[in-house]
Amino acid sequence: MAENSLDSVLSGLRRFPDVEAPNLQAWDATDRLLLETASELLTPDSRVAVVGDRYGALTLGALATCGVRNVRVHQDLITGERALRNNAAALNIDAGVDQRPLDAALFDGADVVLLQLPKTLAELEEVADAVARYAAPHTVLLAGGRIKHMSLGMNTVLLRHFNDVQPQLARQKSRVLIARDPRPVTGPPPFPVADPNSELGLTVCARGAVFAGTKLDIGTRFLLRFLPDMPSAESVVDLGCGTGILAAMYARSHPGSKVTATDQSAAAVDSARATSEANGLEGRITVLQDDAMDSLPDGSAGLILLNPPFHLGASVHAGAGIKMFRAAGRVLAPGGELWTVYNSHLQYLPALERFVGPTRVAGRNAKFTVAVSTARIPLP
Repeated sequence: MAENSLDSVLSGLRRFPDVEAPNLQAWDATDRLLLETASELLTPDSRVAVVGDRYGALTLGALATCGVRNVRVHQDLITGERALRNNAAALNIDAGVDQRPLDAALFDGADVVLLQLPKTLAELEEVADAVARYAAPHTVLLAGGRIKHMSLGMNTVLLRHFNDVQPQLARQKSRVLIARDPRPVTGPPPFPVADPNSELGLTVCARGAVFAGTKLDIGTRFLLRFLPDMPSAESVVDLGCGTGILAAMYARSHPGSKVTATDQSAAAVDSARATSEANGLEGRITVLQDDAMDSLPDGSAGLILLNPPFHLGASVHAGAGIKMFRAAGRVLAPGGELWTVYNSHLQYLPALERFVGPTRVAGRNAKFTVAVSTARIPLP
């Protein structure tokens, strides 16, 4: 590997259009370690698949410094997909990037797979199953992560799908697991999972990467307590929809409303679509992968429901929530309402007032606050 070339690739990466800040970087030591480890295996004829490439470091690094001609890549977040395209253009890498969903075509015939280890074992289970199921029989999976986020459970998951899993020496607080000899796969793919929720009377569906899986997370549970108080609106958005529970519950109780469930995550969008279909609501819920509603028109929604994340990747950062508040202020019609549930310690009220409009607290418990923000009516 040409070290200077890798440095130039990494230093040229940006997170845009994702949130950018001085303490947020477009690559980490795991990206570098994965590329350095892979360089010993890769040739110009290698068939490479990449999963979890946050902003393009692995894909563009392999193309620019490892002699690979083509990389098939899956990124769960639409912001990551767009950042990769932006970074490829900035680095004048105009060929060899093949962005794909997490499916058979991504791994078909792949002999090397690079993976940034995901946060959840369920997501790792889905990816490991797909590699073993669809990649070449001699494929080698290089799975890397920051040591503080790794667990022995990851080795266990990989060993369910590969006969040989070897942890490598750690470097710069990162480690690579090398998995070889995939086990034969039988039966259908394990995801999406569908589980009935007796509390809601709803079947919830989830891909491996979606937050909380098929469970009802406690923030959404608290927000749903206020469902009877929410206004009827012709056009409603479940922003950051996850598995689509809020969209489904609102659509079921307001049959005359048009509900859009939107998320930046492909796994969330697939899950929300499956949830709406499992509950006979597919004709009343539109599911959309988008970046903070950027394809929705100004002033087009009468109601937005939001349970915002307070993490950006592994970093605790308020930027994701602020971006969503700005978006809500744009998409809400004058007088429309944003109902937000958030961890009370985040103290989002000033931001909601600033970016949306007058805000009141509808309820608070030991952990969460539910706030209602009314979009400002322009002065005549």
